[in-house]
Amino acid sequence: MATYVVLMNFTEQGIRNVKESPARYEAARASFEKHDIKVRGIYWTVGAYDLVLTIEGSDEAMTGALLRLGAQGNVRTQTLRAFGIDEMKGLVAKM
Repeated sequence: MATYVVLMNFTEQGIRNVKESPARYEAARASFEKHDIKVRGIYWTVGAYDLVLTIEGSDEAMTGALLRLGAQGNVRTQTLRAFGIDEMKGLVAKM
């Protein structure tokens, strides 16, 4: 499974309903798990991004899950593919 870091910002709708954010996360996590995506962590943050999510899954599962999440209108996302130490060793070995 690939690892992803998802940086999120609340939309106007999302910040208006920020009190519902923990419940929305629980619903999103349940949906992710149905599609073979493992949530490794979520953090509500202060700064350039409002939330940071770390998740694992296939490219196809991730794309579908993030499209479904975005369609709800509460957050906008930027997704980063992340590589662990063993993956990075394998990548640089192929250079």
